[in-house]
Amino acid sequence: MLRMHAGADLPNFISGKWSWDNKTERLLFEPHFDLEDVRDRYIETNGYSFLRTLTQVEEAVFREDYVRSESTFDTDTVAINDVRDLVLFLMPKEFLTMKFLEFMHQPAVHRLLHALIIYFDYFLRLVEFVLIRRDELAGDMAQIQSEQTNEMKRIFSVQLSQYRMLVARNYSVILKGEGDMAKFYHMKPVINISITLEDRFFHEQFLAVAIQIVWITMHRRAYYVIEMEMNRLFRSEHFVMNRPEYLKFTPAERSFLYGRRNKNVSYLLQVSPLILELQHVDEEDLPILWIGKRKYRGNNIRIAKIELEYIVPDTQLRMIDVTHGILGHPKRFYDTILDINWPALRHENYSLANDPYHIIRQPTLRIPNVVDAHLHRMSQKDEHFFKIFHIYEPCNKQNLLKWLQRENKLISIVKGDIKLDIFARCERELSKKSAGPNVDQVISKYFQLVSRLRKEASFIHPQSYYMRPELQRTGDDQFFGK
Repeated sequence: MLRMHAGADLPNFISGKWSWDNKTERLLFEPHFDLEDVRDRYIETNGYSFLRTLTQVEEAVFREDYVRSESTFDTDTVAINDVRDLVLFLMPKEFLTMKFLEFMHQPAVHRLLHALIIYFDYFLRLVEFVLIRRDELAGDMAQIQSEQTNEMKRIFSVQLSQYRMLVARNYSVILKGEGDMAKFYHMKPVINISITLEDRFFHEQFLAVAIQIVWITMHRRAYYVIEMEMNRLFRSEHFVMNRPEYLKFTPAERSFLYGRRNKNVSYLLQVSPLILELQHVDEEDLPILWIGKRKYRGNNIRIAKIELEYIVPDTQLRMIDVTHGILGHPKRFYDTILDINWPALRHENYSLANDPYHIIRQPTLRIPNVVDAHLHRMSQKDEHFFKIFHIYEPCNKQNLLKWLQRENKLISIVKGDIKLDIFARCERELSKKSAGPNVDQVISKYFQLVSRLRKEASFIHPQSYYMRPELQRTGDDQFFGK
């Protein structure tokens, strides 16, 4: 991952520029304030101010303490956890509570964010398709829509509804508060009283963080489209603000994008669009609700494609020639805030024939066959034999406490209580009287790390250096051993 600022040490002088004042006939110094007073310093998301960029101090702190550890798998590839950690560092300080941090590190939330990224990747393509169709149907050279065009739109709308159904399935697991999510349920266990006010702020904070995660994953494009659709999905159109930046869709376009299940009633009786998707599920779409839980067995190509996109780890999407924003891309193409660095990318010499990460190839929509809907309804289902479980990286309480100390550490560095430059580090190391770990401890720690990251060998090594550790089961999910 490339640095945004040159060097890891902090300047001891005030950054600024000199200019000549003709009135006083002397040089004047104009200091820079590291984007403190610039509008691009922050971005408003659902009323909360998130950092858009990082100063040199913030970048040094983030890279030292909050970047994903090298002891995790695929640390050189962009994953959902990398985007999540970046957003947790950019979010306001009022979000830093133990309950919210623990919630964001839950496997159920990881699955929901994964489904949201897949959904918005397809949703943004359809929004672009709608805008292109607007231009084609307007003006002096307007085109006439045929019945095949309308059938193609219906197929696109059903496919988007299937992705929306997958998001609703993962969201409902959190809403029910079962298993590991029981501690975040809004009803108190003994007195059965809902903590409505606290749960409302908790929900608002999660929506703001989810918008930022999806927006950064989608190469920071179409921010207002993502914000508008995210609020509509989890609430309803009654609670979407009427902002001039939001796109205005016609009734036909709304029916195309929001699906046939969408309906608006009184706000007192309104159900969120995600729950509406689960209230009326067609029989041929029922296997979608089991994606990620058990292996699909049948001849429905569409469901098999959705399952493949969902169960393949985000760091290995290039193996199935699928892209979901920046997920699966090498970190050497991006800087600290996961913004693409085009000069570093030009040396790769990618082309349309050699583009494993879909950087040259733009996102497209495959024109469906008009018989795809009929084949989807007539598909055959077989009895399942295999269950699927995902393996997650564990997050201990020590890492959560480190997040809680984010603001205190930044303040200490600004005051000068903590030094981050290399000279201060060397002075601290030389001042220590302890000899440090011996050679045997260093070697043992190294082989422990190597045995965790390497694949299990087909033979038994004499010293068992290459054996994979046992998986740990905590609650409803599997975690890698430490």
